[in-house]
Amino acid sequence: MKKRRLPEEVGIIGIILVVALVFSLISVHFRTVENMQILLLNGAVIGFLALGQTFVLLTGGIDLSTGSNLALTGMLAAVAMYNGVPWWGATLIAIAAGILVGVFNGAVVHYAKLPPFIVTFSTFGIAASIPKIMMGAKSVSVKDPFFAIIGRSYVGPIPMPVLMLLIAVVILTFVLRRTPLGVHIYAVGGNKETSRLAGISIPKVTITVYAMSGFCAAIGGLITTSRLMVGYPVAGSGNELFYSIASAVVGGVSLFGGIGTIPGALLGSILIATVSNGMNVVRVESYWQPLVIGTIILVGVTLDTYRRQISLKTLLRRAASTRAGSEESDIGEADTRTALR
Repeated sequence: MKKRRLPEEVGIIGIILVVALVFSLISVHFRTVENMQILLLNGAVIGFLALGQTFVLLTGGIDLSTGSNLALTGMLAAVAMYNGVPWWGATLIAIAAGILVGVFNGAVVHYAKLPPFIVTFSTFGIAASIPKIMMGAKSVSVKDPFFAIIGRSYVGPIPMPVLMLLIAVVILTFVLRRTPLGVHIYAVGGNKETSRLAGISIPKVTITVYAMSGFCAAIGGLITTSRLMVGYPVAGSGNELFYSIASAVVGGVSLFGGIGTIPGALLGSILIATVSNGMNVVRVESYWQPLVIGTIILVGVTLDTYRRQISLKTLLRRAASTRAGSEESDIGEADTRTALR
């Protein structure tokens, strides 16, 4: 009878509960309804960035342009509405721009054979400059009241950004677990050369995952701009990049590719949002937050490295055991044939 293994996400759920309990004991303001709403709304943006980052990390890549893509898409939406485009049209423009940035990243990574770190870091600088150039580094107010639906409305007690995130989690989890594309993404992250020999289109997978990251960054940009009703050219220039990577890594997504889940990335984003919100509530200076997030990333990568080493040793032991058993079986059959003669 096989032992039933607990999902890996159970561990991070326990950590989230412990962190929330600690901050609740330190400050009564942390457990107020108002603060929980702020935590969820901030967590929704981090969650979308983490989901997009997860797709890229699963193939062994990385996207450093998420923060600046968030600023670019949010600013494009604000400028479009400023020039008379209806809110839904501005939304589509922003999403298209985010996907275009992702497609550019994926195409250059694959066809130019450049490291994802270099390509997306370059895109980070380009995408960060465009919003500042567009309006001379000035913010743009959004006058269309319907645009507030994206970031300020509620469906019952649930904020719209949180509902959007939950829907995205369900859809993207289905894509990774139940579609050929999901199988191909994990395969490319596990071994790119073997995947190519198996007939998987490496260009298609690479461009698709970066496009998905761009799409998620665009949704994050729309939520941010809608909540503030102002397009800021410097939005996303803070810790968003570190948060997206940290969320995915602590949620069990491997930086080496091939391992990780969407629910894990979601829980990772909740943990990062809880830590960030808790530090703000207890009035920890903002310059301490990158230190904490950096430590979380370091610990997550270290644990992931050890996990991969242990998994590799386990596979090697199983392979050796299987081979030894096969050889013993062959010897036994040979002895039997000799005795029959």
